Amino acid sequence: MPRDATTLTADFLREHARSPAQDFLKDALARAGRVAMVSSFGADSAVLLHMIAQTDRALPVLFIDTLALFPETVTYQKTLAAHLGLRNVQTITPDRGELFARDPDGLLHRADTESCCQLRKAEPLARALAGYDGWITGRKRYQAATRADLDRAEVEPDTGRIRLNPLADWNAAQIRAYLDAHDLPRHPLVARGYPSIGCQPCTTRVLSGEDPRAGRWRGAEKTECGIHFIGGVPTRTRKEDAA
Repeated sequence: MPRDATTLTADFLREHARSPAQDFLKDALARAGRVAMVSSFGADSAVLLHMIAQTDRALPVLFIDTLALFPETVTYQKTLAAHLGLRNVQTITPDRGELFARDPDGLLHRADTESCCQLRKAEPLARALAGYDGWITGRKRYQAATRADLDRAEVEPDTGRIRLNPLADWNAAQIRAYLDAHDLPRHPLVARGYPSIGCQPCTTRVLSGEDPRAGRWRGAEKTECGIHFIGGVPTRTRKEDAA
């Protein structure tokens, strides 16, 4: 891990306060050590993956297949990766033994969504990120209240890893404009009313005027799957904390 991760993160924020996301990403990859991109291959994923492809097509891209995804997502992952020429997409899956022990009938999501996400997403990702100095996410502030204070760079206090969020300050209009400008393939479920796409059993269509993530775990207080949690709560790094 970078020994001065906190200082390095603060430097990123100062030096790239107003720089384009692509410039921030290139500098981060050059300075942050061994880094992987973590992608859901969801509604907005093509934007950041396209930026990665312009910078380093061999960069590790970790795709978490929970074994409960929409079939369209699995197909889209292959289509988009081929379109962009990504050469190092790694599919991460839950431990089969743990699945059999803790969710033998595949219905854990009905009784305990937190435990299901832990089993199928958080634990596999933690294993996959071992040995990396940092990772890149596609999180954006506009997506949900839990992400409103998101910064472009964070340090995980429990691991020391740098977490990079190049699109933190982007809005929905910028995402659409980038997708159009580069003629990027869309996830097929977006046109069917899914602006945020997770596992099939826990994702519903979103109505006009709703929060983009309103269809995730609808009817529950849960808003995050857990891979962005530190100490059991969503990360919401404030600018003054990283200064």
